[in-house]
Amino acid sequence: MSSGTIFIVIIVFLCLDFVFERVLEYLNAKHMSPMLPESLKGIYDEQEYRRFQSYKRENGRLDSWSSGFGFVVMMLFLLAGGFGWYNGWVVAQTDSAVWQTILFVVGLSLASSVLDIPFDYYGTFRIEEKYGFNKTTRKTFWLDTVKELLLSLVMGGVLLALVVWFYTWAGTSFWLYAWGAVTVFSLFMGMFYSQLIVPLFNKQTPLQEGSLRDKIQAFAGKVGFKLDNIYVIDGSKRSTKANAYFTGLGPKKRVVLYDTLIDNLTEEEIVAVLAHEIGHYKKRHTLRSMGFSIVQTGVILWLFSLCVNNAALSGALGGDQAYFQLGLMAFAILYSPVNLILGIGMNVWSRKNEYEADAFAALHHEGDYLVSGLKKISVKALSNLTPHPLYEYIYYSHPSLLKRVKAIKRIHE
Repeated sequence: MSSGTIFIVIIVFLCLDFVFERVLEYLNAKHMSPMLPESLKGIYDEQEYRRFQSYKRENGRLDSWSSGFGFVVMMLFLLAGGFGWYNGWVVAQTDSAVWQTILFVVGLSLASSVLDIPFDYYGTFRIEEKYGFNKTTRKTFWLDTVKELLLSLVMGGVLLALVVWFYTWAGTSFWLYAWGAVTVFSLFMGMFYSQLIVPLFNKQTPLQEGSLRDKIQAFAGKVGFKLDNIYVIDGSKRSTKANAYFTGLGPKKRVVLYDTLIDNLTEEEIVAVLAHEIGHYKKRHTLRSMGFSIVQTGVILWLFSLCVNNAALSGALGGDQAYFQLGLMAFAILYSPVNLILGIGMNVWSRKNEYEADAFAALHHEGDYLVSGLKKISVKALSNLTPHPLYEYIYYSHPSLLKRVKAIKRIHE
């Protein structure tokens, strides 16, 4: 396939992806009923439901503007030969393939992140603040933005440099060594993310002795789940939305409760929500998901190794020969349809796991507490309770609230 043909395919893929996303967003927005459905009685009142719809519409419009702006910038950059021009500048700076790739990828990533900042700022200080979610100060917002940029550029840059070094050392067999490095990095971050990264943004403190801690530990002991580390995170520093999650592996695993969750749910509801998370571990969902992710990474790296030296791939983006960085960029775009299909499959599997974790919580604790806890979390976050079926099928990693509630109640029928 010639570089010109590949260039046309890249343009077509980007256009189809943009149109596909916008059509789905439109269908999802139109699917919202102006009246409170009967099945939602008791979850939302009429005023809260109108507030929910207004919030979703404003977020939808912002997302459309953000996606449209990003699409236009990308198309103009492509059609104007921006990738070839920038690659030429990078190549003129250094002969090292490692540094060429770092300068190319980090530079484009930085530019993309900077272009996203105005939309993030508007979403935080206009939309989130308007609906009472935002607790972030402007100082915190900018500090978070800088920290996130530095972390992603440094960590991503180091890992990318290692991958390119393997390429210069091992040729097309680099994917095996890169696969091992990415796997080790992923496992390390899975174990130590909460200890190393989270403290840069939030304060975590051990849950104080008391009734809630006793109930959590009693439930964990009942189902044979070793749990020693229970922490509270100051989520209210940035938002009123509530959440809880597990992090880490083996002895490093810990449960993290948002302070907003503790403020808005009863102790029994909190235990039920954590019972759901424990269900994921007991059903081995976490390990299987990690295993699948590792295999998927290996397949992607292997496929990339087959075409990294293809001059036509680099030529499609303006290169005069095969360059690792241009091949990587072209491959990422061409791989997007495969990534979409795999993403749909992963979401189908994830929703199945969510039902299983809900069933575990309902059987070992009390389904009614889980239902009431999920309702409070969904209402507090103004979650979409009636997504369009196609939108939900493609994008939702969790079933919609009403589907989860119905499934939980069937367990005790």
